[in-house]
Order: sequence, then C-alpha cells, then structure tokens
Amino acid sequence: MTDADITTATADWHAWQESWDRQQEWYLPDREERFRIMLDMVEALVGTAPRVLDLACGTGSITARLLARFPDATSTGVDLDPALLAIAEGTFAGDDRVRLVTADLKDPDWQAKLPYDAYDAVLTATALHWLHREPLADLYGQVAGLVRAGGVFMNADHMIDETTPRINAAERAQRHTRMDQAKRDGILDWAEWWQLAAKDPVLAEPTARRYEIYGEHADGDAPSVQWHARVLREKGFGEARPVWCSPSDTLLLAVK
Repeated sequence: MTDADITTATADWHAWQESWDRQQEWYLPDREERFRIMLDMVEALVGTAPRVLDLACGTGSITARLLARFPDATSTGVDLDPALLAIAEGTFAGDDRVRLVTADLKDPDWQAKLPYDAYDAVLTATALHWLHREPLADLYGQVAGLVRAGGVFMNADHMIDETTPRINAAERAQRHTRMDQAKRDGILDWAEWWQLAAKDPVLAEPTARRYEIYGEHADGDAPSVQWHARVLREKGFGEARPVWCSPSDTLLLAVK
C-alpha cells in the first residue's frame, strides 16, 4: 500500500504505522539500528520481561518493537497527541500487554495517571527535543522517581555539541542533501504526512485537536550529550552515558 492509498483505508492501522515509520526514517536513516541497540540494553540490564514506560510514545514505535522482541514485556505508552494516540490505540487494540495514557508531560502531576508507580525501563525516542531545558530537567527528575533501583532510562534524540560547529555544519549539509533526494523520490516529510492525516475520515478530528495543542511544531531545545548525562545524574541516576550515536543522533542510557 502506498501513502496515497492510506486515505481509502481508514481502519488500516498497520498502514498508518508503516507510513509514520517511513516519514521518520526520512529524518533518521539509522532509526531501526537505534531501536535495536535500545532493546539490547534493555535485555542486558533488566531482562526480557520488563515493565516499560514508553514516554511520549506517539504511534507506539518503541512498544511495537519491544513486544516483537520480548513477548513477555508490558508497556505503558503515554502521550498527549490525539492523532498519534489514535493510531497507537488502533494498533494495540485487544493486546492486554499495552496500556495507553493521555497526559501532558509538562503537567507536574502527569505520573498520577500511570497504572504503575515503578518501571524497569523508561524509553523515549525523537520526542523530548520538544521541551526546553528547564522543563526537561524537571521531567528527568520525575522519571528518576519512576525507575526502580537498577532500572534504566534511555533517550534517543538529536543532541547538539556546540563545540564542533564545522562538523555540525558538514553533517547537516550532507543530511539535507540526502533528504532532498529522498523527497524527490516521493518520501513524505513531516508536514505532508500531517496533511494526509488531516484528510482521513478517522484521523481528521484528532489531527485538528493536535494542532490546537501543538501548532506546527514545538520550539524546544537539543542540548549536548554532556548536559543530558549531567542532569540525569543530578536528578538521581547513578550512571549515564551514550551507548550509540550516528552523525546526527545519540542514544543516552542512564541506570538508577
């Protein structure tokens, strides 16, 4: 099924998931490798039947890969986006291993909506750059309170080292050249994907609501790996360091 066909398959949540993945991979060509390393570290540190909090879960990309690799795992997905949560709800309908929660991570009491007080692992990807440093630091403190002793937190996102401007510029130029070619080949970008969702009979209403919440895109921060690691230690994690990186992206692991 092509992206153009999705508007006629309003209940085909698998097609929407695939379309979301393609759109995200346009920005992140190493996305699947990043997920693989994330789950490697879950297995190494908390085993193959973890209780996971999928933080800012979106369509449930992490949860889907978690359950495919670890059938005995359970996942709580939390997000505020009505459209992406609608896709997640359709995808995981009937799977009692998954709970989905609507909550605003900027709300200081968002954890009260979770079904559990503690998790073996809290995982997030390509999401927390929507937050500025101060609310992100506050969120890290809240996450530290949710991770059990010996449990893990992982954040995969764009983390900018401002001490390497020439490297950053070269990487950005190369990445955008590749993206421009992929777009000429027909890949949907962020704006085009949301335009498609807005035309779908099932997703049109939740898409309209998500634009009321977020607008086009939040204007957050992308601080350095060193900032993330330092703040996570300050907030209660014993260890924190990157376990994978690409030229544009980092997977940072913290252990409670």
